[in-house]
Amino acid sequence: MTTIRRFCCEDLLRFANVNLDHLTETFNMSFYLTYLARWPDFFHVAEGPGNHIMGYIMGKVEGQGESWHGHVTAVSVAPEYRRQQLAKKLMNLLENISEKTASNAPAIKMYEKLGYVIYRRVLRYYSNEEDGFDMRKALPRDVEKKSVIPLKEPVIPEELEYD
Repeated sequence: MTTIRRFCCEDLLRFANVNLDHLTETFNMSFYLTYLARWPDFFHVAEGPGNHIMGYIMGKVEGQGESWHGHVTAVSVAPEYRRQQLAKKLMNLLENISEKTASNAPAIKMYEKLGYVIYRRVLRYYSNEEDGFDMRKALPRDVEKKSVIPLKEPVIPEELEYD
């Protein structure tokens, strides 16, 4: 039975069987840690019986507007687990995650159905440098709904106030 799950720090000490292969590009630890910190949703491991690591995939999403795309940094399967379509399963997972991340439209629609409005755009809010939205809903005591009048100009994360 194969389990595909998010990669974790402990896996860095356990995936030598995958990386010690002439077909696999090996990176330094800081490179893997950067991906784990910046794009954790795009870093997965396939684990087999006995908790043996069978393979992994790491990627990210990048670009803006029409150039927004998923990027596969590495996909590797240990020699003893090849020819089982494991790389294909890992690629499909990354594609599905990239597609979901590329569009936050379902979440925005849900908030709007609950009465929230887009108050302002927050530039480069997410770790993948995608913009975010500050969505707000006026409370009953804000009869004139002044707290949700959309701002014309976007802000950067450092300009957000946290009360």
